[in-house]
Amino acid sequence: MALIYKPLSLLISVLGGMIAGALFKQVWKVVAGQDDAPDADDQDYTWREVLVAAMVQGAIFGLVKAAIQRAGAQGVRRTTGHWPGDDRRKPSKAHGHE
Repeated sequence: MALIYKPLSLLISVLGGMIAGALFKQVWKVVAGQDDAPDADDQDYTWREVLVAAMVQGAIFGLVKAAIQRAGAQGVRRTTGHWPGDDRRKPSKAHGHE
């Protein structure tokens, strides 16, 4: 199962990065009214503008990454009946596994 999940996961991650980039660009247009976020080395922007842009971008990328990884893992479980990586983890009662 890991032989199939790893390459598929990599492909999905790349697509997720593309989706997150497009989503960030749209959010930035709405929030800042600009087509592009400021670059850290662009002297025309303040520290605050650069750091806020980075924070928003990081939050969007993290959210998209987590959502895609979780959906992929659930898809594997629906298809195979096993959660990816279950064979390398010990069951935990704290998370409802027995």
